[in-house]
Amino acid sequence: MNKLTCALLTCMIALAGCSSLDVKQATTAQTEQARKGPESRPVRTLTGFSDALACMDRTFIDYGVRDVSVLLEDILDQTKKVNAGTKDMLISAVSDMTRRSRAIKLIAFGQDSGNLISFLQQAERKSVYQVVPQYDIKGSITQWDENLIQNQRDFGLGFDSNSLGMNIGTARDVAASILGLDLSMLSTADLAILNGVTARNSIIVFKEGKGFDSDARIAKFGINFNVSFSKSEGQSQALRTLVELAAIELFGKLTKTPYWACLGAKPGEPAVEQQISEWFDAMYGRPEELVGYFQAQLRTRGYYDGPLDGKVNPAIVAAVSAYRQALSLPPEPRLDLDFLRAYLNADHAKVLAQNPPPAEEPAPGAGAPEAPQTVAQAPARTQAPARTEPLSLRIASRKAGAAAHYAPGEPIVISVAPSRDAHLYCYMQDEARQVLRFFPNRFAKDSLVKASAPLALPNDPRFELFANDKRLPETIACFAAEQDLAQRLPPQALGTDFEPLPVASLEALRDLFLIASEGQLAHGDYRVEFK
Repeated sequence: MNKLTCALLTCMIALAGCSSLDVKQATTAQTEQARKGPESRPVRTLTGFSDALACMDRTFIDYGVRDVSVLLEDILDQTKKVNAGTKDMLISAVSDMTRRSRAIKLIAFGQDSGNLISFLQQAERKSVYQVVPQYDIKGSITQWDENLIQNQRDFGLGFDSNSLGMNIGTARDVAASILGLDLSMLSTADLAILNGVTARNSIIVFKEGKGFDSDARIAKFGINFNVSFSKSEGQSQALRTLVELAAIELFGKLTKTPYWACLGAKPGEPAVEQQISEWFDAMYGRPEELVGYFQAQLRTRGYYDGPLDGKVNPAIVAAVSAYRQALSLPPEPRLDLDFLRAYLNADHAKVLAQNPPPAEEPAPGAGAPEAPQTVAQAPARTQAPARTEPLSLRIASRKAGAAAHYAPGEPIVISVAPSRDAHLYCYMQDEARQVLRFFPNRFAKDSLVKASAPLALPNDPRFELFANDKRLPETIACFAAEQDLAQRLPPQALGTDFEPLPVASLEALRDLFLIASEGQLAHGDYRVEFK
């Protein structure tokens, strides 16, 4: 009898296992049918997107992304069912995504500050470095469909004899719920939503009856990500995973960087192709944006050293032609979809290793003026005179009168003039001896300053410099070089505009500039004097 009982129990356990497998598979299949999104192909098991966030940090550095200022409003739970700190999760994700690059300044803003309009009004008040953010994040938890699909399998076994009666049963159930998060980005200039800069994702949360073990699945770019978590973590861990994915997607779209590579998507994926096409179509209708994008990117690669003005000039014509050739494309200077696709999918470190930037600017390339896809031929430049004198820099006050002294809280106005065209970087060491960069900045991204047009600072009405109220020493320091040093400088030398840098002093900062410029540096100081 004992042998028979053991055999029956073994059979029951085996059948229960099969039943459990069937119910999970059935639930998965039904949920996938109910869920809208890309079909799953590859499967990756992860505990979060921490590796992808670190990848985005490296991508921001590689693509020269910096000085992105974003206001973060409260992310509400419209379902009233998910009790988790969504806003704090997003703050943590952005922090992890900018550890080295310091590309994004995130300003937390909630109900205690009123609303967006009141914040923008407060930001216009006169105070040192208080400037209006460029963008604002809005969104909410929009979906929590609990037990959307639920299946249960029961199994029972009975045995009766003259001496023994036995009834054994088991049941397994699997329920699937869907959690959704929608985030969008708007411009603070006009409060308009930025078309296409959104993150709309959902995650399937499975809960099994046995111990209520849970796992989740989220699909993106044809990849099905699997996440496992315990009963104690539950839907909050699923939400964190959604938030981290949303941060990657939202800022990748905002900065037009290949964020899909950090998620494991390969070139040629339909979703990747669609994203690149959407970016190109949006810029195609605004030729200055398309030209300006490649001016900034090819300056980052060292192929272009002209202004970032979105206008065609001989230098950008030559740079486009040369980099197309480096990407194995026809060398005609065309800004087309093929070039954008090849550029975003390229390993630029490998490309530059095999095709280093030319030491001297090549002659402008030829091409028919088929704007905006073709970079039109610009007039040839005259030969630059031989440079015999070292680059120098002059900083002077723009205040009226002979005495350039300031009252506490008075606006600071200066003029910076290089002896010839140069790239300029200006910093202030304030009364607390914190060092902050204020040029170039989010409003004036181009570091190139013409000798014929000295730079007036502040150069944009959206920010001002003020003398401190304590009459303590403050110093403005500017560095100039004939080449753009942004990609040569370590991230701590640039950081985020108007934010304290992790450098000890202006002297330490100057040492970093000397290394990056290989000693070819002009430097000037301006000390703020009080009345």
